[in-house]
Amino acid sequence: MTAIVEPKLISGNANRPLASAIARRMSMHTGRQVKLIDTRVERFNDQEIFVEVFENVRGEDMFIIQPTSNPANDNLMELLIMADALKRSSASRITAVIPYFGYARQDRRTKARTPISAKLVANLVARAGVERVLTMDLHATQIQGFFDIPVDNLYASPIFAMDIANTFPESARPMVISPDVGGMGRARELAKRLDLDLAVVDKRRSAAGEVAEMNVIGDVTGRTCLIVDDICDTAGTLCKAADKLMEMGAAEVHAYITHGVLSGPAVERIEKSVMKSLVITDSIEATEAVKSAQYIRILPTAPILAQAILNIANGTSVSSLFETETLRTIYQGHFGNS
Repeated sequence: MTAIVEPKLISGNANRPLASAIARRMSMHTGRQVKLIDTRVERFNDQEIFVEVFENVRGEDMFIIQPTSNPANDNLMELLIMADALKRSSASRITAVIPYFGYARQDRRTKARTPISAKLVANLVARAGVERVLTMDLHATQIQGFFDIPVDNLYASPIFAMDIANTFPESARPMVISPDVGGMGRARELAKRLDLDLAVVDKRRSAAGEVAEMNVIGDVTGRTCLIVDDICDTAGTLCKAADKLMEMGAAEVHAYITHGVLSGPAVERIEKSVMKSLVITDSIEATEAVKSAQYIRILPTAPILAQAILNIANGTSVSSLFETETLRTIYQGHFGNS
């Protein structure tokens, strides 16, 4: 009889609440108490990062839980140094669990003499000793090809689908909206999953971060519109898209965004926006402003990440987690009877 592999978890400082939630979910799944490995991750006076692992990890299957969100460079360096510490401590395998993969928006050269930073980060992660990556909703799916190691990219759309089914009655017949042409694949997948209509906001930029013109392709008159995207940073484009949809006759607008970066004036913009709600995941640790925001809701990713870690550790399918029936079991109790 094959022994069940017991993965070990270690966390940096990027999102400790999520790491603890994953450990609790794994304890529920396995019937054994799973704790985060006792580790010290701190900074010297000059802000150099120092990592010390206080437990024996020789021969262990290690999972580092560390999104590379703000401050992106510090969190990335923590990840790399933790990987190096585990590698030098003779861990049998190191998997980086990166719920939010920073630098993903720099996935190609948009003009002369610019870097492809996502590829550079992929190289750094692999060279540090990481042998596998588990992430969620990469900004560009081709980034998986930047790695020379296996990458499991989970999707938030099945989680969003369960929340939408539980939040909006069938009579409302909401409509899925892609905020740009590039996000059509993501929006189409969610619309197909729920058998909903689809529209797109075509935006044209005058400069980086500045939208000159927006047009809605599709009839949104009288419809409940659900904007679906992977990242919300300053929320400027999102709020303008909501304004445009209302201007075109939408009944109300909501947004489902996987990674709530929500930097700068984002929370204030959302609170003043015509949007009825913004739903994000906890892939990035929420600030106090986000937690207290009236119109922002946070969905948990710990159930799906915990199961993915167990599947990877035991060599079973991760793609099964894309199926609604599988996720309903994992998320039982989170979304009523959906």
